[in-house]
Amino acid sequence: MERGYVQVYTGNGKGKTTACLGLTLRACGRGMRVYIGQFMKGQDYGELNSVRFLPDVTLEQYGDPGWVFQGKQTDQQREQAAAGFAKARAALTSGHYDLVIVDELNMAVWFELLTVEQQLELIDLKPEGTELVMSGRNAHERVIERADLVTEMREIKHYYTQKVPARVGIEM
Repeated sequence: MERGYVQVYTGNGKGKTTACLGLTLRACGRGMRVYIGQFMKGQDYGELNSVRFLPDVTLEQYGDPGWVFQGKQTDQQREQAAAGFAKARAALTSGHYDLVIVDELNMAVWFELLTVEQQLELIDLKPEGTELVMSGRNAHERVIERADLVTEMREIKHYYTQKVPARVGIEM
């Protein structure tokens, strides 16, 4: 790519990580190298099992299987986010990847595990020919302003409201 852009997928609706993975499939189909860093995730999601079959995709998780609660973030969660940020930053600036996805980075900032200044730093460090995608609910307004493309997933109706838990192969 001559020019890579900054994309943000945000909103309360389902599909942000799924959009990132769809973009990964498209990029792989064109011989691109992809890095996916998932903040606040340590669970066994189906994408962990699938991406290993894709050429030139690196996926790392920066979190534990538990939940992060507003105002009750742990030192361990902050350390995991900081270590993940360092890995994502290194991947972005390495020149090795055509597409860098930082999944749930918006939420890591919202939960105050990282700062919006760190998120904006990634935008500033993005090489010209690299596409950078940031996902997660509650994207900061400063990030939205700096992005080239912002998509908001809006929940209209969801079966979670009927107490349907996350389903293997569909939500996880």
